[in-house]
Amino acid sequence: MRSVAIISKPQKEELSTLLPELILWMKAHGYDPILDPVSGNYTREARILARHEMPAAHPELVVVLGGDGTLLAAARVFAKSNIPILSVNLGSLGFLTEVRLADLYSTLEGWCEDCCTIESRAMLHAELFRHGKLDQSYEALNDVVVSKGAIARMGEFTIKLFDQVAATFRADGVIVSTPTGSTAYTLSANGPILVPNVDAMVITPVCPHLLTIRPMVVRGDSEVSVSIEGVPDQTFLTIDGQAAIQLRVGDELHCRRSEHSVKLVRLGATGFFDVLRSKLKWGER
Repeated sequence: MRSVAIISKPQKEELSTLLPELILWMKAHGYDPILDPVSGNYTREARILARHEMPAAHPELVVVLGGDGTLLAAARVFAKSNIPILSVNLGSLGFLTEVRLADLYSTLEGWCEDCCTIESRAMLHAELFRHGKLDQSYEALNDVVVSKGAIARMGEFTIKLFDQVAATFRADGVIVSTPTGSTAYTLSANGPILVPNVDAMVITPVCPHLLTIRPMVVRGDSEVSVSIEGVPDQTFLTIDGQAAIQLRVGDELHCRRSEHSVKLVRLGATGFFDVLRSKLKWGER
């Protein structure tokens, strides 16, 4: 039987009613629903798997019930599987999770009838080098961020593009972002907004102590490295604002476009600027 994975945001009251109804709909349409442990707290009428085990079950579709953070977590879990994700907004902003709860079943009907659009979003591949050796690697849909910890001192960073030094500066941090992530943290740091299908990356210093340092838009195939030059044991790497890793002086972060991408299910043509206007009040006076 064909399967569908369901990933939910914790502590959402509507899930107690929504999940049993959704499981009944899935089974009535010939799908075997697979739940993550959060979803499994609301019903025992379907198989439960840990999130990291879900890709091995080869579902045809991933349904995310939550906000953008839940989608980002699901995107990293399924990054290498090429399985499309239908994200339903149960959060507050919901910039990535464009499908409203009221449109869930009509979108699922469209999926069953092959009437949906699949939108591909580029991801970042980040590698952390320590003492010249690869320590860890990560996939991110929005961004990777190198930033100082709780102390007031700024960090010291060097940015290289294709092994050429682009800038060395003091700042609170550095954001390397995909076009999808250009409306996330980097936007708050005065970075530019990129249309999601632009082949580019954004490098944004956070509160730099130089008037001449500004965000940069670079080619999508760029090799970007960030070296940590200062603030020992008080600098952190975060992946999509969720996973956090403490860095050391001398660590280097290498970023490039990932060979994987995230497939988002849309019922109609994607209205990126409609989302900008409705969520971020783009162009309002």
